[in-house]
Amino acid sequence: MTSYFIRRFLLIIPTFLGITILVFTIMQLVPGGPLEQELLKLQAGMMMSGEAGGGTAGGDMASGGIEIPPDAMEEMRRFYGFDKPIPVRYLRWLGLWPREMEGVSLRPGQWKKLIKGVDVRVVEEPEGSRDFNIEYDFTKLNEKWQIAEVLDTPPGGEQEVVIAWLKFKGSWVRKMEDSLTVRPGEWIELPGDVRGRALEAPEEEYGYRVELDTKPLEKRWKVTSFEEPDEEGGEPKVIVSWTKFSGLLTGDLGKSHVFAMPVGKVIRKRFPVSIYFGLIGFLLSYLVCIPLGVFKAIRHGSRFDMATSAIVFLGYSIPGWALGAVLLVMLGGGSFWEVFPLGEFRSAGWDEFTLWHKMTDQVHHTILPVIAYMVGSFASLTVVMKNSLLENLGQDYVRTAFAKGLHERKVVFVHAFRNSLIPIATGLGHLLSLILAGSYLIEKVFNIQGFGLLGYTSILKRDYPVVLGILVIGSLLRLFGNIFSDILYAVIDPRIRFK
Repeated sequence: MTSYFIRRFLLIIPTFLGITILVFTIMQLVPGGPLEQELLKLQAGMMMSGEAGGGTAGGDMASGGIEIPPDAMEEMRRFYGFDKPIPVRYLRWLGLWPREMEGVSLRPGQWKKLIKGVDVRVVEEPEGSRDFNIEYDFTKLNEKWQIAEVLDTPPGGEQEVVIAWLKFKGSWVRKMEDSLTVRPGEWIELPGDVRGRALEAPEEEYGYRVELDTKPLEKRWKVTSFEEPDEEGGEPKVIVSWTKFSGLLTGDLGKSHVFAMPVGKVIRKRFPVSIYFGLIGFLLSYLVCIPLGVFKAIRHGSRFDMATSAIVFLGYSIPGWALGAVLLVMLGGGSFWEVFPLGEFRSAGWDEFTLWHKMTDQVHHTILPVIAYMVGSFASLTVVMKNSLLENLGQDYVRTAFAKGLHERKVVFVHAFRNSLIPIATGLGHLLSLILAGSYLIEKVFNIQGFGLLGYTSILKRDYPVVLGILVIGSLLRLFGNIFSDILYAVIDPRIRFK
C-alpha cells in the first residue's frame, strides 16, 4: 500500500503541470488581457480629453486607434510580461527562469540611473558584435551612504553606529528612512541590494567611515535583451534589468494588476470568509444528509421516503445562485418580507458591536448563503447514503445478524452503517478544499468577499496572477484531497488494501 500512495503523490507533479500549462496557455492567447484593457482605458481617457486620433499602424490598430510610441508600447508589454514567448513566461511564473524585476532601457554609451545614487551604462564589446557589458558608477552611492549617528556605548557593550542614506532636503542634510544600526566591522544588508559596514577611521582621524560591497548589485543587474536599430547607422536599444529567480517554487505568486499588491496577500484576506462558509456548509451537509439517508433507507417506500425525495430532488434541480436570488427577493426586503440582510458578510460597523450583537449579526448574514451553498449537495449525499445502506441491508451478514436475534437498531447502526459510509468517504476527502468553498455566482449574488467573488472579479478583469494563484491552491487541495479519500477508504473498511 505504501508504494501505491508513493505513486499517487508522484502523479501529482505531472497532473499539476498539465493543469497549469493548459490554463496558462489559454489565458495568454485569449484577447482582452490586461495590456488590451490598459490601452482601452488610455483610449477612453484621450477621447474624454479630445486628444484621440486615428491610428496609422498595425500596432496602433491593436491599441484602438491611438498613436502609441513603440518604446512606450514595449515598456507596457514588458510590465505585463508579454515581451517573452509563452514557454518562457510559464517557466518564469514557475520560478525556473529568471524574472526581470526592474528594468531600464538605454543605448550603448548612455549613462542612466538604476537605483539610489547608482549610474550604469552599456558598453558594446567587441566591435561589431552584439555582446554587451555593463559599467557602474558607484561614486554617488558611496557619497550618500554615510555614518549618520554614533550611539552611546552601553556599560560593557560594544560601540554601535547608524548607517543612513543622507539627502539634502531644504538647506539641511536629512537622514532618510533607510537607516540601519550596525557594529563597526559588521556587514549589513542595505536597501538597494548592496552590503555596507562601518570602519573606524585611521588613528590620526576622528570618527567612522562607510565601506560598501557592491558585488551583489553587479551580479543581479544584467543585459536581458536588446532591439536592433530601426535604420542603418542607428544604435540598438539595450534593456538592463535586475534578474531574480522568483515564482511559484519560491513562494512568489506574482502581483495583482487590479489590487496592486502581492497575490498571496490578496488571497490571504479571503481565507476567513471561505473557511467560515466552507466549514459550516460541510458540517451541516453531512450532519443532515447522513441521518436523512439512513431514515429513508429504513423507511424505504413509505410516505416519508417519497415526500423527502420530492423535496430533495426539487432543491437539486434549482441552481444555488438562482435560489439565492429568489430568497433575497422574498426575504431580503424586496417585494415581500424584510427578514434577512441583502448580502454582505457582516453589517457595517461590526467591530463596534457587543459580543452578542456580533454573534446574532453573523448568523443573520449566514443563513441565506448557506442554504444556497447546500441545496445542490443535499440530493447527492442523501441518495448515496440511502442506496448504500439499502445495499448493505440486503447482504448475508445482515440477515445472519437478524437471525441471531439482534435488535434492528444494533444491526443497522453497528453492522451495516459502517460499511455504508465507504462511498461517503470520497466527499470527506474534500474537507481539505473547504477553504475554496463557494460558487462564483452565489458569492456574486450575496456580494460575499470570498474566493468565489475574487475569482469572478479576477476573470472578468483579466487579473491573471490572481486567477493562477487560485488555480494553484484549488488544484493542489483537490489532488491531495483525492489521496486523503483513498486513505479514508482503507481506514473505514479493513478489507480494502491498495496494491
